[in-house]
Amino acid sequence: MVKMVDKGIKIRALKTIQRGNTPVYAFFIPGELITQIADISRIERDSDDKLEGFQRKNIQQHVNNIAAYLDQGDILFPNSIILALSPQVEFTQARGRDAEGTIPSSQIGTLTVPIREEGNRVAWIVDGQQRSLALSKAQKKGLNVPVIAFEAADLETQREQFILVNKAKPLPPRLINELLPEVDKHLPKDLAVRKIPSELCGLLNRDPDSPFYQLIKRISTDKEKQGVIVDSAIIEMIQNSIRNPLGALAQFKSLGSEASDLDKMYSTLIIFWNSVKTVFPDAWGLPSTQSRLMHSAGITAMGILMDRIMGRAMGQSDPQKYIEDALQRIQPHCRWTEGTWSHIDLEWNEIQKLSKHVRLLSDLLTRLDYESKL
Repeated sequence: MVKMVDKGIKIRALKTIQRGNTPVYAFFIPGELITQIADISRIERDSDDKLEGFQRKNIQQHVNNIAAYLDQGDILFPNSIILALSPQVEFTQARGRDAEGTIPSSQIGTLTVPIREEGNRVAWIVDGQQRSLALSKAQKKGLNVPVIAFEAADLETQREQFILVNKAKPLPPRLINELLPEVDKHLPKDLAVRKIPSELCGLLNRDPDSPFYQLIKRISTDKEKQGVIVDSAIIEMIQNSIRNPLGALAQFKSLGSEASDLDKMYSTLIIFWNSVKTVFPDAWGLPSTQSRLMHSAGITAMGILMDRIMGRAMGQSDPQKYIEDALQRIQPHCRWTEGTWSHIDLEWNEIQKLSKHVRLLSDLLTRLDYESKL
């Protein structure tokens, strides 16, 4: 049962407690009311490049398709919407005792949710934004839909639940990658290993002293500030180096109770890729259609070369000069923007992010590095 009250609604709900002292509610509500009590927290960055929100962009065609289904007539719509609630909501437990023999799993009562103007609402949609928009758009009103809601005062908890809820769905991996550094709670192992690479990727894009400054495409990037390198390429390059026992970054990852040293990982990336920018200035900062150095294949292959060169460079008195000298020796053989790569017989713009092409390119770069030292 839902009752409209002054500047809010009262909902018959069940309440239970999870993780510490977090209230979780279950109730039914007319679908069109969801977007009246809850905001959609879009992922974007503010003027200080701080990440805001967590939701992907609206998929209008998907919304239209759901709305069309809802207007077909007598339909079944049991899919629950998940909301995050501000502690400003109020729950009043109903009087009386539970029927004898029932499992004491929850309390029944009334949940009061204030209705505020858009942008200042006390609820946020964690899962079901497309469905909620479709329910508000459909001509058929009054369809009661199930809602699961949890109280969360901080955006971090909302992001955490958004990631975990959508992990098994076709959620864009790049969206998850950008959100991971903003979550400081326990994550499943497969997500935890992606957190450090995602955080380093963000630093590389935000730091004015980074060779990748504002060159990396992120989900939250303003269209007017589009970069030239997709973030997944940078993240994969970093992941590969951390996973490889002989990788340039592997020596700085966590060991036992010792935490990963992000500062040393970051400085290693800065030293190597600044050298790449210096040695290949004509290929740096261009769209991948004009430079394969800025392509996912080029970033991955050069990341493999980084592991090889950095293993030698860090023992030198001037690592930066050593890296630049090593890259200068292979520079005449590279075809990032024009020409044909020798030995692999591929035009510069034929290189694609195919395992075969990446293997051929990385093997060639490694071979050139080895032969240049003879």
